[in-house]
Amino acid sequence: MKKRKSIFREYVETIIIAVVLALFIRTFIVQSFKIPSDSMVPTLLSKPINDRIMVNKFIYKFHPPKRGDVVVFRSPLEPKKNFIKRVVALGGEEVEIKNASIYIDRMKLNEPEEIANIYYYSSGPYGSGKVDVPLGEIYVLGDNSANSQDSRYWGFVPLENVAGKAMFIFWPPYRMGKVR
Repeated sequence: MKKRKSIFREYVETIIIAVVLALFIRTFIVQSFKIPSDSMVPTLLSKPINDRIMVNKFIYKFHPPKRGDVVVFRSPLEPKKNFIKRVVALGGEEVEIKNASIYIDRMKLNEPEEIANIYYYSSGPYGSGKVDVPLGEIYVLGDNSANSQDSRYWGFVPLENVAGKAMFIFWPPYRMGKVR
């Protein structure tokens, strides 16, 4: 005859399994982030809205970031801080900000529209003139070019610093939807 588990033991086992699953999912699959600054306005909003997003941490195990992706990454200057910006140029490309537009390998960028329709300021040591993006790194910019510390100021983001791709705004409810 089988011995029945106590209700207390069943609850404890269930809680332990739930915690282990939650930690696994947060570490390897998805994680939520709060938007702390105005650097990605109008795509993502901070004060007073405080968008909260879900980031897919698994996607870049299969392919590298693409131009137009909104990525969360460890800051090259402050590795304990996470930043969120849009990928504009990839390793091996030459990027230039000229006449408020992005040029990749001397061709004006017209796609994706999330990049092509933004007015970009050419400022900072990596934002004035032509810059070659090293292989294994990306060049990122905030959608709010006038109010963003990004690759124009501190250079490139190593691919190993990229935590994941911003996929979905889940808070506040009226802003719920895919990150474009």
